[in-house]
Amino acid sequence: MSFPTLHARAEAKPFEHRSCLTPTTTKKLIAAGYKVNVERSPTNPDYERIFKDSEFEEAGATLVDEGSWTKAPRDHIIIGLKELPEEDWPLEHTMVHFAHCYKQQGGWEKVLARFPRGGGTLYDLEFLQDESGRRVAAFGYHAGFAGAALAIKTWAWQLTHPNGEPLPGIETFTEGRGYYNTESDLIAQLKEDVAAGEKVAGRKPTSLVLGALGRCGSGAVDLLEKVGCGEIKKWDLAETKERDGPYPEIIESDIFVNCIYLSKPIPPFVDRASLKSPSRKLSVVCDVSCDTTNPHNPIPIYDINTTFDKPTVKVDVEGDGPTLSVISIDHLPSALPRESSEAFSNALLPSLMALKDRASTPVWQGAEKLFQEKVQTLPGGVPKKEA
Repeated sequence: MSFPTLHARAEAKPFEHRSCLTPTTTKKLIAAGYKVNVERSPTNPDYERIFKDSEFEEAGATLVDEGSWTKAPRDHIIIGLKELPEEDWPLEHTMVHFAHCYKQQGGWEKVLARFPRGGGTLYDLEFLQDESGRRVAAFGYHAGFAGAALAIKTWAWQLTHPNGEPLPGIETFTEGRGYYNTESDLIAQLKEDVAAGEKVAGRKPTSLVLGALGRCGSGAVDLLEKVGCGEIKKWDLAETKERDGPYPEIIESDIFVNCIYLSKPIPPFVDRASLKSPSRKLSVVCDVSCDTTNPHNPIPIYDINTTFDKPTVKVDVEGDGPTLSVISIDHLPSALPRESSEAFSNALLPSLMALKDRASTPVWQGAEKLFQEKVQTLPGGVPKKEA
């Protein structure tokens, strides 16, 4: 089979600075025989890609206009990262990105129906799996890492700003950029935050990470350990299989970082009733899993996604106890866009190399089969292809 042209689209989600393709992986794809078109990075700083256009050009890519994927030849494969803007026109291309529509998230049917209406195909990055059923690439580690970082920053901010001012946007702490240049910059800043919070509280924060053995959880634990926090409870299946939540151990920790992968309905880990406990120390929840619109969200104490410019939402809690804030940002790795993009793209690279043989490659076969199955579940049946 001939090599298809790959078209890397610019991201259209505010504060998203990552890229599914990087100059490193682009160079390798071109060396293998693919032609790679890369849309120019948006000039709006809120959407600016961490990698400069010149880096992709030096890697051998052809730079094309932002948004030009909509007019690309139908046989080009459109590669992105986050979901498309909310539109209604049919999609005719084969597209690779996180669509967030396979678990019946809010508005899922409108998102998914665009593909059969245009004759297009979705390969959802979240569901690209090898023959053992393991995801071939994930941002989980850096999601947990960045989520735990924001949780620490929120804990310290609450203590040093007792009048209840919400944590400001991440640009406040990154010289206006909205992301950290390097992991070491982030760690250094967080150590100062913990020291400031400890001065007020007389101790370092305690935390509980649920899903600690997974990619996401290991990232959260690594961050907490590198910064030098207090006690870190590392929970996974062994700690939850014998009893259902809500769990008092969560309420009794300063910080709760949720890193589980929600695949079925489960009892809540924490709920509004459990927050009334007089033993509550919990002041920060970072829901890295971010199943906000999922009807089975195991943290039913909030109902909105937060953003990097407004990282927290306050939870109204009855009775005494500390202020409680939730972080529910669904693209946390963008706080460390260069490092997280390189890790993800390099993990995805072997599968991208096989796109020319996708009809016979298990990763892509499985992704297309799942797409067709999900299309069959659309309310009212499969939409007809529009002229």
